[in-house]
Amino acid sequence: MNFLANPLLASTPGGDALASMMDPFGFGRAAVNYWRDSVERNILYWDVMRERGNQYLEHMEQTKPNVLGFETEVLVDGRTLPNPTNYELLRVLPPKNTQIDPQKRPFVVVDPRAGHGPGIGGFKPDSELGVALKAGHPCYFIGFLPFPEPGQTVEDVVEAEVAFLRHVIALHPETTEKPMVVGNCQAGWQIMMAAALEPDVFGPILIAGAPLSYWAGEHGKAPMRYTGGMTGGSWVTAMTTDIGNGLFDGAWLVQNFERLNPANTYWKKQYHLYDNVDTETKRYLEFERWWGGHVVLGGEEIQYIVDNLFVGNRLSTAQLVTRDGRRIDLRNVRSPVVVFCSRGDDITPPPQALGWIRDLYEGEEDIVANEQTIIYCQHDTTGHLGIFVSGSVSRKEHSEFTANMDYIDVMPPGLYETTISHADEHPDAELIERDYLLEFTPRNFEELDRDVMHKPEDDRRFATVARISEINLGLYRLYIQPWLHATMTPEAARWIRRMHPIRLGYKLMSDRNPLTVPLPVMADYVRRHRKPVDQDNMFKALESMASDQIVASLDAWRDLRDSSTERLFMDVYGQPLLQAAVGLYGDAHVHRRRPGAEPEHRRFIENRQNELRHKIAQGGHHEAVMRSVIYVLGGAPATDERNFKRLRASRAELEPGTPLSEFKRLVREQFFILKLDREQALGSLPTLLKGQSNDDIDGYLKHLEHVFAASGELSAHAAERFDQVKALFDKARPNVVAPPAPEAASTPAAKAPVPALTAEKSATVSAKSAGESAPKASEAAPTPPEKKPASRSSGQRRSTPRKR
Repeated sequence: MNFLANPLLASTPGGDALASMMDPFGFGRAAVNYWRDSVERNILYWDVMRERGNQYLEHMEQTKPNVLGFETEVLVDGRTLPNPTNYELLRVLPPKNTQIDPQKRPFVVVDPRAGHGPGIGGFKPDSELGVALKAGHPCYFIGFLPFPEPGQTVEDVVEAEVAFLRHVIALHPETTEKPMVVGNCQAGWQIMMAAALEPDVFGPILIAGAPLSYWAGEHGKAPMRYTGGMTGGSWVTAMTTDIGNGLFDGAWLVQNFERLNPANTYWKKQYHLYDNVDTETKRYLEFERWWGGHVVLGGEEIQYIVDNLFVGNRLSTAQLVTRDGRRIDLRNVRSPVVVFCSRGDDITPPPQALGWIRDLYEGEEDIVANEQTIIYCQHDTTGHLGIFVSGSVSRKEHSEFTANMDYIDVMPPGLYETTISHADEHPDAELIERDYLLEFTPRNFEELDRDVMHKPEDDRRFATVARISEINLGLYRLYIQPWLHATMTPEAARWIRRMHPIRLGYKLMSDRNPLTVPLPVMADYVRRHRKPVDQDNMFKALESMASDQIVASLDAWRDLRDSSTERLFMDVYGQPLLQAAVGLYGDAHVHRRRPGAEPEHRRFIENRQNELRHKIAQGGHHEAVMRSVIYVLGGAPATDERNFKRLRASRAELEPGTPLSEFKRLVREQFFILKLDREQALGSLPTLLKGQSNDDIDGYLKHLEHVFAASGELSAHAAERFDQVKALFDKARPNVVAPPAPEAASTPAAKAPVPALTAEKSATVSAKSAGESAPKASEAAPTPPEKKPASRSSGQRRSTPRKR
């Protein structure tokens, strides 16, 4: 075997032939090559682990560690606010050759604080911040420091985020558009709380992978929702905080995430580095710098989160009240909300990301009545971190959301699902400006329920967990907490944090361990003489097969663990005796508050409808044009982004100086009016156009044609609706004969011009729109005594039904 491995002999004349004679099947050579490669990969792998440990220690010793890939400057330090917090508002400085347009809407990313350090939203060039910077938006980042301020609460953090947004708005007086705010994971529910309390400082809101409804979930998935029940409630959180002397170590949260996928944590992630150690080192170390940057949370903060959100599910049911008496009701959010989630996310699956909609509203008409626009997008495969870290996701979904934020901001109230398709998939691809097209589809609650999969019988189980949690927490605070408060010291708490298994793993493999001294020397020698094995080596193939078997075994163990946990949870908390013991057994008891079904909310809906009924016939040509657009397109101002861009451009021509906020109000109000009473809304179009000239009406119809042509040909049904709108507009044309002059009263030539549309033609148009509330022939303008041929305007040309 040594002879076969000797490179000098193999390179001499006849060396290959001699090697082949001694090892005709190549097993020995394959074994030696694999053995050498595996030894080299082992040395390089452990040297990467040493670098990871050094990187961790260096990162944790920084005063303000983060993993942002962009240069920043601090604008507001949260520690200087009236209620100090460890949060900061940063201005993101654009890279070279990147131009920022100060007239564009500001873009703010709020980072999640769930155990890891800040910066994940701007981790890569192809990130949420990177996409917005490329689009020319002024960008800001709300991050945090490793340790909380004394006495810091969740409400303090929410108030700090509102103060930061007000500061951003003050920095851009030249634009009337409010900032678009992106909240990743835990930051999602924080900004939703802030938007419910102070809706006037928010533009469109994008929440990515943010859990808002913690009781929701599909059986067989989302194992984290059972954690509170299996530990007996939030007393464990209180004990962990007391062991930390009032501080909660975020490493415990990271450990919970790692336990979800043991195959990836204990094998797949590490083996991928070992298998590709020549190319994966940089990517691995970049990710580990964030994954291992553990931060600390205040005890009061984490207890509030666990009691009110994880276990109590009080955010999505409007049960949270601030210390100054304000109710945190997500129905108060006035900005459009985009919910981005993934079916491949086991931390925040779609039911938990979307369930709050089902909790707060009884139907899509409630969303409309509250003048809210909710849009959701579901990725098929990406995991939790991939939602806001993956470069492919940022280049596609986040790029489209950023490019269309103005369009999203004027979407009428309702529930929509958005899909993103490649431009090449459309026959009119030349009309699409970018590589992808963002399209919106109205959804109802029956369709939403297929994703939320709400089960009322589970509500009683989780309500039982909440009661048990309150009981156990009370017992802990009565009997155990005083002893821990008396014995724990700051020094002991710091020592316990340093000894956490996850933290300790980083420190043991660093230069502070004398056993790692030979590693850099050995790794340098290997890199200079590296001879990787061929991929077709049989022993390398066996290694890959063994790795796959280990992954499959760990996955099987995880599935068995999760299914057993779910079955135990369902059996224990589904026991009628336990439910009766905590006062939750019986159909008459309300286990889950449903704000949308409460009497005061139904009265609000009724009052809102009565208020809008009085506005149906009020307004002018602005209302008439927008009402027509929404009607023809079937309930939305555009089927996709192209219609909106044409609509906004032509709006600037017809209505110069009208701010976007007024345009947004107009869209939403006219949509609501059509939803409330379509027949009366259409019948009042001639009233809204009263007093307009023929030229004005022709201009409005031309405007509508441009809008509808932006996304290709209208469908046959939409074309019929457009014909009906034309007939209603023509009905509003002036039809009054001017009084003759005294000296020429009997002269036919002195008659006033005849209107462009006759009763006969109006009846023809109405007949083409059968089934709609078009004006009948008897309602058309009367035929004058004498009629002159009139020039055909755009309002008189009848559109032939076209197929999409």
